[in-house]
Amino acid sequence: MESEKRESLNFIEQMIENDLKSGKHQAIQTRFPPEPNGYLHIGHAKSIHLNFGLAQKFNGKCNLRFDDTNPEKEETEYVESIKSNVKWLGFDWDGEYYASDYFPQLYDFAKKLINKGKAYVDDLSQEEFNEIKGTPTQPGKESPYRSRTAEENLKLFEEMRDGKYQNGQKVLRAKIDMSSPNMHMRDPILYRIKHVDHHRTGSDWCIYPTYDFAHGQSDSIENVTHSLCTLEFEVHRPLYEWLIKELEIFPSKQTEFARLNLSYTIVSKRKLLELVEGKFVSGWDDPRMPTISGIRRRGFTPESIKKFAKSIGVARRDGITDVALLEHAVREDLNKKTNRVFGILDPVKLVITNWPEYKEETLTAINNPEDESAGTRDMMFGREVYIDRGDFLENPPSPKKWYRLGPDREVRLKYAYIIKCTGFDKDENGEISTIYAEYDPETRSGQDTSGKKVKGTLGWVSVKHAVNTEIRLYDRLFQTENLNEIEDDFKNHLNPDSLEINTKAVLEGSLKDAQVGDQVQFERVGYFRVDEDTTEDNLVFNRTITLRDNWAKKQGK
Repeated sequence: MESEKRESLNFIEQMIENDLKSGKHQAIQTRFPPEPNGYLHIGHAKSIHLNFGLAQKFNGKCNLRFDDTNPEKEETEYVESIKSNVKWLGFDWDGEYYASDYFPQLYDFAKKLINKGKAYVDDLSQEEFNEIKGTPTQPGKESPYRSRTAEENLKLFEEMRDGKYQNGQKVLRAKIDMSSPNMHMRDPILYRIKHVDHHRTGSDWCIYPTYDFAHGQSDSIENVTHSLCTLEFEVHRPLYEWLIKELEIFPSKQTEFARLNLSYTIVSKRKLLELVEGKFVSGWDDPRMPTISGIRRRGFTPESIKKFAKSIGVARRDGITDVALLEHAVREDLNKKTNRVFGILDPVKLVITNWPEYKEETLTAINNPEDESAGTRDMMFGREVYIDRGDFLENPPSPKKWYRLGPDREVRLKYAYIIKCTGFDKDENGEISTIYAEYDPETRSGQDTSGKKVKGTLGWVSVKHAVNTEIRLYDRLFQTENLNEIEDDFKNHLNPDSLEINTKAVLEGSLKDAQVGDQVQFERVGYFRVDEDTTEDNLVFNRTITLRDNWAKKQGK
């Protein structure tokens, strides 16, 4: 039984379990450390579920720490959006910290390295240093400033701190090994000069630690037992460990896992920022964006993202995950929890000629067949209704191939009656403008005494009670499956049909008071969410996802 349990654990869970059993740690401490230079995306959601989920699973703690060491790119807006996203996903942090909280301590750590002869102030520009850095197969040359004494370096570093030098004039480097096969160990930069105000510390500092220097030391300050990073940081681990060893501080351990790469999706904050700044999307929360704010606005649920993260697991090797898995998780979740309603995207009027002109009936509709507790709702039915234009053909194929409406064909209007088409009108453009039908009074749903059987059942909306709306039909933002393999500008692969705005759709009367955030299934159409752009005069729905994956068919696959 124990072996079965162990086999069900991923490699990180196995490591933690062994660390706890061996007594290496009494409790685990993880952290989620985003840089506040943009909005979180679906890849971060995986990391959030991993770090917070491990803390929950093993009764440990997880901090939220902002890696705010690049002041020119970071903003309080991003901090607040990150906090909101983490909470929306269902997690809360045990401590809220910022790398900037540790600036004084990191400065002292740097001076400790200088005094040990393990760091020096370098006057070479980045371009000059690159010329002597060498290649992965050729050793580099030492900077002419590498031999400065600890006293000289300390004085220069303090002058950097005091603002005596301009941006790029000097840097503080670790003194490690210019012949190391790992390029990150060839005297990496620990501090650089940036005369830029910080979103939290203002103008208090004009030197800022690099990610490599701030990250591991922040982990150590917080007693993080398991520092989990994506695979691109694997080559940084020797530096992470070297700094902890030389500073003689708490030995946090870095472990890498495969990042999330999704088909038809970009998961790079830098590239997503390009889309925002270039106006290719309406903003970070555009429902086509893979940001958590975007997919949240589109109608994805925290539960579906959790299910998706669990289904893909934690791997040691990078790969590409089919976005259809995420879409499946969303469909599965929304199918269970959303009420069914009628939304007609391309309406055409149907007049029931033998129905009394002013008569109305109240019909009973089931809200969600997957959830009995959702109950029922009333729907008004009368002489004139809208049906979807695609549900009528002037010259339909044989009844075995066409179960919907056509001349002399019978269908059931769901929750209402069986009707038979008796004719239609066309407008000046040759489009069907009005369909005429007669109903059979003995075929009311739930009270049918006619004995008739029809295979087609259509959705409908009462003309008198119809609610006008704006429908935003979203699709995948990119039309290329693996964007990691492209050689040209990724923006060349944008899907020109990723957004279609429909203003002719009509909805059933029960939606007239729909509120922002409400989610429903338009029967036979897809799942939709009321958007934040909704006003008193304009109800806006976003399509979250279609009922089925039609992408492969659309692409001709």
